[in-house]
Amino acid sequence: KTVIFRLIDDKMYWHMMKGDDNAAVNRGIAMHKMIRLVTLATINGGYLNFMGNEFGHPEWIDFPREGNGWSYKYARRQWDLVDREELRYGELNAFDNAMIELVSDIYDFQALPVEKLWDKDDDQVLAFKRGDLVFVFNWAPFKSYTDYGFLAPEGEYEVVLSSDNKKFGGFGNIDEGIRHFTQHDELYADDHKGWLKLYLPARTCQVLRYRHNNK
Repeated sequence: KTVIFRLIDDKMYWHMMKGDDNAAVNRGIAMHKMIRLVTLATINGGYLNFMGNEFGHPEWIDFPREGNGWSYKYARRQWDLVDREELRYGELNAFDNAMIELVSDIYDFQALPVEKLWDKDDDQVLAFKRGDLVFVFNWAPFKSYTDYGFLAPEGEYEVVLSSDNKKFGGFGNIDEGIRHFTQHDELYADDHKGWLKLYLPARTCQVLRYRHNNK
């Protein structure tokens, strides 16, 4: 894999400095959040962070051995990176905390059925619901969609999580204050479904909550 480094004071750092607009890093951060959310949203049990998933994990772990001169240089983890204000690992950590908190507030979330609402390979868009939450993913690397519609239970929805929020390292292109109402379609009236139309920036995901009785 290709790894991008910056040389500072004879130390190698990831291009994870805030204000360093690196396309490869932006792409990696966006995909990292999407993969974590789709994993959490489809769990059938616990959600586990394990080796290689930690924020600020070094590129490799190389324990002391004859081949490296019994060096301890890489036999460590850089846990401090997530707490450093000048780096972007904190943004990833904030997203992780937000998505875990979201589903933790729902009793027995993992027991709720996963209902697919939309799956279109050509557009690289996936949408499914679990309880009152609708999870929407635009995996397309470059294509954003305006008023992208898919069928969902009729009613009102509010955005409760967006990977594009600036506090999560996104660009802030999704207006999380907008309430979304489904558009009626007589063909699906008996199913009590309508068209939910959203703005889907490339490489973003968002979670919407169905508002019962508009409360």
